[in-house]
Parts: sequence; structure tokens; C-alpha cells
Amino acid sequence: MTKNPVEFVREVRSEVAKVTWPTRRETMVTTSMVFIFVVIAAIFFLVADKIIGFVVRTLLGIS
Repeated sequence: MTKNPVEFVREVRSEVAKVTWPTRRETMVTTSMVFIFVVIAAIFFLVADKIIGFVVRTLLGIS
């Protein structure tokens, strides 16, 4: 099933024209939210790791 490259490019351009692209503001807001959630997740896993490490060290009697 080979396609004519010109026809392929024409179809791609047609499909790209149908896409609803986000505005610059929407992109900035979404990117900011991702960074905020990454920081929150990092802090959560840091605290969870410290708590689990403390519990394991206490149970095993390791200083």
C-alpha cells in the first residue's frame, strides 16, 4: 500500500488544519501546573522516603 508522497503531504496538511491548537496563555498555564505538581510530588516522595527509612531503621535497630 504505497502512497504518492504529494498526496500524503496534502492529507497531513488537511489533518493539521483540523487541530485546535492551544493559545500561548493556555500553554503557559498548563506548563506552570505541571511544574507545580512535579514539585508537590517530589516533596511528597521525599517525605515518604524519610518516614519509611526512619521506620525501617527503627525496626532493625540501625543507627
